[in-house]
Amino acid sequence: MFGCCVAGRLLQTNIVQVDETHAYFELPNASTINHVCVFLVGTVPFPDGFGAAVHFYWPGKGFQLLGMISNEKPSAIFRLRGAFNVASASAAQDRFSTFSQDQQGQDVTAILGISIEPLDQIQAQLQSLQSSSVALVRANGNAPDATILAERIVKNLLNYLSGFMGGGVGPEVLVPMSIIQRWYDAILGKIRASGVGFLENTD
Repeated sequence: MFGCCVAGRLLQTNIVQVDETHAYFELPNASTINHVCVFLVGTVPFPDGFGAAVHFYWPGKGFQLLGMISNEKPSAIFRLRGAFNVASASAAQDRFSTFSQDQQGQDVTAILGISIEPLDQIQAQLQSLQSSSVALVRANGNAPDATILAERIVKNLLNYLSGFMGGGVGPEVLVPMSIIQRWYDAILGKIRASGVGFLENTD
């Protein structure tokens, strides 16, 4: 019923059945995995009103809900690298209890768990996951992503330089390296002292 494909590897159909509603794929050398695709192979559809919650298990850290697949959405791609959040690891580890959870080492075998459930229950789990993700971002001080952060840093530099140029920084303006060094020292000091929050006020 299910297939799994890790980016750069052969297709996996070697699913391990735990019971009628739970199964899993073993993902060897998990430390090298960036993305994984889970899909219905098309032979057996879900019963009406049902779908599958997809969980990821990293040994020693528990299960985390990644998302879902259904008859209407028969495949999904999930980014695994950097996505595991211990705070949202769920009690789903009990559902896939035939898997040994004491593996250690760099080339560990992770687990991609599939749990067939009513769609409304899956949606409730996904809503809870999104709420906890928002709460986690707020707890971390609304940490901006790398693109936004880079844009704010460059904007801060341009604003700083325009204060020395008396009319803005144009394409033909030469800036002494000593001024850039002063800006660099100042911004690094602020970041070390209070984080990147002050960059949000850069106009």
